[in-house]
Amino acid sequence: MPPGATIFGIETTEFIFWALFVLLTIGEILVVFVFKLPKENVVRDWVEPAFEAIIIAIVIRTLFIQAFRIPSSSMEDNLLIGDHIIANKFVYGTYLPWKDDTTARFADPKRGEVIIFRYPEDPRFMFIKRCMGLPGDTIEMKDKVLYINGKKMEENYVYHKDMKIFPGFMSPRDSFGPVTVPPDSYFMMGDNRDNSSDSRFWGFLPRKNIRGKAWIVYWPPTRWKAIKHLKLDEQAKTAETAAPAPAVK
Repeated sequence: MPPGATIFGIETTEFIFWALFVLLTIGEILVVFVFKLPKENVVRDWVEPAFEAIIIAIVIRTLFIQAFRIPSSSMEDNLLIGDHIIANKFVYGTYLPWKDDTTARFADPKRGEVIIFRYPEDPRFMFIKRCMGLPGDTIEMKDKVLYINGKKMEENYVYHKDMKIFPGFMSPRDSFGPVTVPPDSYFMMGDNRDNSSDSRFWGFLPRKNIRGKAWIVYWPPTRWKAIKHLKLDEQAKTAETAAPAPAVK
């Protein structure tokens, strides 16, 4: 999944948001402490509510929900380029900038859930993928068919654009593994399996990089919908009890 546009190495939306915060903070300092404008002054009447609003927005987007835009086709046909989504940020735990991990976790990711996370190879960028492997799972792909713990997965939600099959020595796209997901890590995959940069290419996702659970598509209006999180545990559990594949490091 190619990263979105950046300004000074920061995602454009993040840059605009924090630039606005800095400008309003400076404005608040100037009108209240430097020029000491009275509360009835029209400039202060505009600056103070705007400053308070962005403080509230920071609290909400840090602790509860945040909006994101889908920049690539890696989750087609379920999520399309240009879809604007809202993610629930507190269900997997809240990330605080001064800590290296999330706090106040309500749940851990499950197989089949669509997750927002910091790209492990460049944490400046947010990615969205489906969680396919939990800690301890054995993941393998043979000729585009996914196996979890030795069980062939029935994946009618997966989208294939390219019918060519690459052998494992050429690319991990269609054949790889088996690999075992380490503790506090997850195996992420895009629904558009032929066009997704995911754990097949860059490895496991550390738990600390997770930022939220995708919730709804809110824009464009014609695409409004709740994002579908699949329940894949039963398939994998059946395999776990039957005949798990051997773990290979």
